[in-house]
Amino acid sequence: MLFAQLPDDLFRPLAAPSRAFNAALLLHLHRRVMGASPDPVRKGDLLAAIGDFSADWALAEQSDDEPVPTDLVERRSALYRRFLDAGWLIERRERYVSVVDFDPEARLLLDELSRIERGETRSYGGAILDVLGSLESAIANPGDRSEALGNAARAARAFLGHVRGLAGAMRKIEARILREADMRAAFRLYFEDFVARHLISDYRTLHTRFNPFRFRSAIVREAGRALRDPLLIRALAAGILREGRAADATAAERAARGDLAQILSIFEGLDRHLDAVDDVVARMERRIAAALRSMDRPDSDGIARTAAALRAVGAAAEPPDVAPAISLLRPPIGPAHLAAPRGRKVPIEAEALPELRADPAIEALVAAKAAFRRRTTVTPETMAAFLDRHLGPDGTLRGSEVVVTDVDAFVVFQRLREIDVLFEGGLAGRYAVARAEGCAEGCAGGRVSNGWLDCPDFTIRRTAGDAPRGRHA
Repeated sequence: MLFAQLPDDLFRPLAAPSRAFNAALLLHLHRRVMGASPDPVRKGDLLAAIGDFSADWALAEQSDDEPVPTDLVERRSALYRRFLDAGWLIERRERYVSVVDFDPEARLLLDELSRIERGETRSYGGAILDVLGSLESAIANPGDRSEALGNAARAARAFLGHVRGLAGAMRKIEARILREADMRAAFRLYFEDFVARHLISDYRTLHTRFNPFRFRSAIVREAGRALRDPLLIRALAAGILREGRAADATAAERAARGDLAQILSIFEGLDRHLDAVDDVVARMERRIAAALRSMDRPDSDGIARTAAALRAVGAAAEPPDVAPAISLLRPPIGPAHLAAPRGRKVPIEAEALPELRADPAIEALVAAKAAFRRRTTVTPETMAAFLDRHLGPDGTLRGSEVVVTDVDAFVVFQRLREIDVLFEGGLAGRYAVARAEGCAEGCAGGRVSNGWLDCPDFTIRRTAGDAPRGRHA
């Protein structure tokens, strides 16, 4: 419970008749005096800051139960004691110096009050990219960064709350405009509060060329794929359990699935909240346009003057020589300049995706490429099998004695001279390679020349630690 964590009298200064001054002083201490300091503030410095702030502030309204002295020294002491008794401040001693700090729970509340007072607007692109980045980080490294999944879920909930708050704030301003009897004040509310604060700062962001919701499909795709991957869920649950954020594996897996499902449901159902915002904007624009039309003053004599001018032109013997006022630099006013209500968005029709069948030729090409990679890739198994087939009874093999009959044998044969360093030295303990001495049949001057390869001759010997495997046909 909120009030079980906060001091009982915490809200007393914010409910008093001088609450505006008390709130301004608290925010001043939070931002300028105690917010940027990592250490507690000395009591003398805090009293000086309170005195400097209240020196230029006129307390217009004061209640009988909270009188503030007119003397500056007594005033700052009374204000300090008020916040200390209410629970906003905590005083303690460090050695021989009295220091003051905000109550931890009160500081959290003051952070939110400061954010509300500043009227910060959320960056939709930043919020969505925050969700996407955290989600991709958790999926890419579930064992070490499972905390990123919780961050993505919290960012998604905060983003949804801001979108819902946007529609609510617009409805609130709409009700204020409708209650306003003065049209001048109503228009001021519309353009200053509605258009400048919400329509341009928040709502217009959704209709720009670089719409931040272009990343929404990536979030839905990644979250849906993660929910369908039991191994990924298990890895995320293991990370959550290792970090101590769940009691057992079942609870950790439930938490991972819950965060992913929440992210998926928020971004799949976001259109409903955006439609609510569009409804408020369209309704306000129609009402403002209707108010502008009703404010136009009708000219009662305009019809009579127009009829008299037409009768005069018709009674003339010759038509009057009137030069038309046509300007090529200024196009005439036409239907394009008339006010038109905002049109509703055309719903996107869902079309069934066609069933794609794989081309047999493409499947054959893929299989051929895979077979080619298998034939041209040297592995420890293929090299060991080749040597077991060609090693002599004494466990030695000379390069010039090997008969290379096909491409498969050549692929392995050309790598035999590197057997001691291949595969991170995995075969160095079983086989030893050395430069050959003398000249055998098929070598020219101590070299191997068999039509496939021309290189110095070499010998390979099975080491004593490797048991003979026997010759294979």
